[in-house]
Amino acid sequence: MTIALEHPPIHRTEPRTLLPREVWRALVADVIEAHPGTSRVLAERIIGQTVAFLIAGTMTDGPLSPSEQVDWGWHAFLLRTQAYQDFCDRHAGRFIHHHPGVPDATETGGPEGARNRTVAAIRAAGFDLDQELWPDAAECTQCHSGCTDSPVGGKK
Repeated sequence: MTIALEHPPIHRTEPRTLLPREVWRALVADVIEAHPGTSRVLAERIIGQTVAFLIAGTMTDGPLSPSEQVDWGWHAFLLRTQAYQDFCDRHAGRFIHHHPGVPDATETGGPEGARNRTVAAIRAAGFDLDQELWPDAAECTQCHSGCTDSPVGGKK
């Protein structure tokens, strides 16, 4: 699995610059609506880390997993299908699928291994990590800590 870049980026990437302003605003509003009590500031942090997570996933060959709150952002983005497709085409050159499932823990290191790989991949991709949003891998009923862009637990 490849995570570290040969030459780390000199400047950090700002996730907000990777989405059209209207898409950013809509996603923030969607997270707030879907998760009552979420502040605008927290929703913006969630969308920023969602963008970082998605791009980091295009730069590594190992399975990554969102935290629970980052998965909120991913689900919100998926529901805005045209904006999500445009983002995927522009930044990944393909559609980034959301394949919930449970990857083989012996091969992936389980939820903690996925979290550690994800955190390292986000940093290697040039993004700041919002540590409070990455306490551990997501544990939602749809994802079971195994959200990844592979139909078979990260294997391509």
